[in-house]
Amino acid sequence: MGSRAGVSVPPWGLAVTAMVSVQLGSALSVDLIGQVGAAGTAWLRLSMGAVIFLIIARPPLSRVRRPDVPVLLGLGVTTGLVTVGFLSALEYIPLGTAVAIEFLGPLTVAALRTHSARALVWPGLALCGVALLTEPWHGEVNLIGVLYAALAAIGWGIYIILTQRIGDRFTGISALSLTIPVAALTAAVIGVPQAVGHLDFGVLAAAAGLAVLLPVLPFALEMLALRRMTATAFGTLMSLEPAMGLLLGLIVLHQQPSPIQLAGILLVVLAGAAAQRGGRRTPDAEPAHSTPELGPTR
Repeated sequence: MGSRAGVSVPPWGLAVTAMVSVQLGSALSVDLIGQVGAAGTAWLRLSMGAVIFLIIARPPLSRVRRPDVPVLLGLGVTTGLVTVGFLSALEYIPLGTAVAIEFLGPLTVAALRTHSARALVWPGLALCGVALLTEPWHGEVNLIGVLYAALAAIGWGIYIILTQRIGDRFTGISALSLTIPVAALTAAVIGVPQAVGHLDFGVLAAAAGLAVLLPVLPFALEMLALRRMTATAFGTLMSLEPAMGLLLGLIVLHQQPSPIQLAGILLVVLAGAAAQRGGRRTPDAEPAHSTPELGPTR
């Protein structure tokens, strides 16, 4: 028997690469935010991503039923708002802190789905971690940045619920060719006025590159990873994302965390890993073609 050519990348390697792409795209967006604003960056990035998805994934219009329409629209609008909220937070607070606060959304959803009161301890533990990150006792909390990140957290929680419903109806990444254009239009409401007058070839090229880093590459890698690992294992691995945000914030943006902030990130990561242990759907509730929960296009 012949062996397969090339080296097989383990699924955890694909998932970690997706995380790096997400956080690198977020860190590199900071420069573009300075030129066209947070909403302008969100609009440009989502618009470029929408074009790419329309090219690589044919919109499944023939499969869309009337009950699917509000869910698809809701998912697109939520994606747009999450992206605007998260990028707006980066104007005021460090990347690692913004990711940790945003992570409270999916963490709470995972805890609530266990139908156990004891599971609510994990969002509480993560909240303690966020408190260590923001250090409110110093009186230097940037409330605007925290509120933007909290908006993104709420949106991410809603996104997960809607994504699961869409994943039960459509295979692969085809639904993204429907929802990402809606997300781009949502971000355009605020983003176009911010970006107008600041667009040039350099800005558009930067936006196209960022769109590849986020959302195109992460979704493709996550889809490949999810075919070869359980949703629970994937979710537990993705709990490392706040730590990844802190690391890339340090490397790319030179945002130096304090020891107490490092302890805060550790609490968030531990809470995320623990919450995912009971968050897997049962076989009866999980169709064969369903897509497990994915992160948003931040």
